Amino acid sequence: MQLPIVDYRSPDAAHAFCQSLHDTGFGVLAKHPLDQTLVEGIYAEWLQFFGTPAKHHYAQDPIKLDGYFSPAVSETAKNHTQRDLKEFFHVFPWGRYPQEVSDAARRYYAAGSALAAELLQWVQDNSPPDVKAKYSMPLPDMIKGCEQTLLRVLHYPPLRGDEQPGAVRAAAHGDINLLTLLPAATEPGLQVLGKDQQWHDVPCDFGLLIVNIGDMLQEASGNYYPSTVHRVLNPAGAGRFKPRISMPLFLHPRREVVLSERYTVDSYFKERMRELRGPKA
Repeated sequence: MQLPIVDYRSPDAAHAFCQSLHDTGFGVLAKHPLDQTLVEGIYAEWLQFFGTPAKHHYAQDPIKLDGYFSPAVSETAKNHTQRDLKEFFHVFPWGRYPQEVSDAARRYYAAGSALAAELLQWVQDNSPPDVKAKYSMPLPDMIKGCEQTLLRVLHYPPLRGDEQPGAVRAAAHGDINLLTLLPAATEPGLQVLGKDQQWHDVPCDFGLLIVNIGDMLQEASGNYYPSTVHRVLNPAGAGRFKPRISMPLFLHPRREVVLSERYTVDSYFKERMRELRGPKA
C-alpha cells in the first residue's frame, strides 16, 4: 500500500485528500500552511524540557487530563498489557503550560486547529450523499465552541536495553477523535495497518503533514471513513540511541454532539475510557 502525497495547493487537493482518507484512513499533505520552522523550534525546545526535572512540576491532572504524563503513567493501548515507552504533555487552551518553554506550541495549536477545521470541511464536502445524510450536523459544526481539541507533545526516549519484553514506543491502536494532524516526527517508526493486513511505513519527510481518521468520524460516517490502526516501532541499530519527538493534534467534537444512533460523543468517550482503564475501573 502506498500512501499518496497530496499537494495542499492543488485544485483537486480536497478530493484527492478525502479519497485517500476513504481508501486508507490516512492522508498525507505537502506544501500545507503550517510553518515548518515553528514545528522544528517546538521539537527542539520541548526535547530540552523533557530532559529537565521541571516537567514534574506539571504532573498530570487525573480529572482534567492536562499536564505532564510520565512513563510510569503513560498509555497502555487497548488489548495490550505493557505501557508504551513514552512520556508526553497535554496542551489545552485552558490547561497548564510550562513556563520553561516559549508560547510556540500554543501558536501551533491555534494554526493547527484552524487547518483541521478546514480539512473537516473538505471531508464534509466530499462525503457521498448517503454518508453525508448520516451526520447529525455538518462536521465543522461539531467542533464549534469545543475546547477539548488536544495537542500532545510526545517524547520517546532512547532505548536503554532494559525495557520490558513486548514494550514498544506505541502499541497498535486507533485514535478516538474525529481527525488527527501529525507533522512528520524527528525520527521514523510510524506504521499503518493496511487493508491487506500488512504494516506499511508512513512517510516521515520533514514538511509533510500526516492526517488520520479517528474512531468518532468512522462512527459518524457509518464506516465510510475508516479509523486505521497504527503504531510506532522501536528503532534498531543506531536509531536505538536517538530520542523521537512528535506532536499530534487530536480534533475533538463537543460532548453533546450525536455521532450515530448508538452514541453521543460523551457516551462514546466514556465507553472508550472504561475499556482503557480495564475491568476494575
